[in-house]
Amino acid sequence: MKKFLFPTFLLLILVSCTSQKNSEDFIKNTEGRYLFNANEVLEIYFKDAILYAKWRGNDNIELLKVNDSSFYMKELNEKILFVTQPEMHIQLAPKREHKGVKYNFRKLKKGEKTPIEYFENKDYDKALAAYQTIQQKDSLNLVIKERRINRIGYRYIRNNDFDNAIEIFKINTVLYPKSSNTFDSLGEAYYLKKDTVNALINFKKALSINPENRSAKRFLKKLTKK
Repeated sequence: MKKFLFPTFLLLILVSCTSQKNSEDFIKNTEGRYLFNANEVLEIYFKDAILYAKWRGNDNIELLKVNDSSFYMKELNEKILFVTQPEMHIQLAPKREHKGVKYNFRKLKKGEKTPIEYFENKDYDKALAAYQTIQQKDSLNLVIKERRINRIGYRYIRNNDFDNAIEIFKINTVLYPKSSNTFDSLGEAYYLKKDTVNALINFKKALSINPENRSAKRFLKKLTKK
């Protein structure tokens, strides 16, 4: 326990002795949005030349200045470093808990968004392209897991937002064109919207991939009875 508290105590001493104000050049270079993970952003902004962050619903996180380029973020329990080369990014200071892994968060270009931000803005084509980029770079990334995207669709269904459910399920069928389940889910969203034609198309597609898909069979039976 003492080994953990000692460096933290030293850090607090350094912080208390350091002016929290930041230079105009530093503000200009660092202010903006950083990709915390494939679908989440850490936003850096300044009030009265003091650095703040927006992260996970908290819009007023003050970062404690350690020196001109490093700050302590209590919410992460991490010291973060602003690095300008090869291009501006945030780096977590190394510590034992990282087990040798280096954490770097790149600064987003102006107007650049995460897949879910594009989607929520109804930029569905851009959302798909962003998901595909992630899939190409890291096929195991949790953000583009088939089940995870499907859960987003069913959240929309529970809120009776069938249009958005259809759009996110469409994206899933493109990302996973050999999955019977993605087409079954899309068919269900069309069915609930009372779009019989597209519901039939997608249930038949689901069954062409997996003839044993019980959900698709059940919905198809309902539709053909009408």
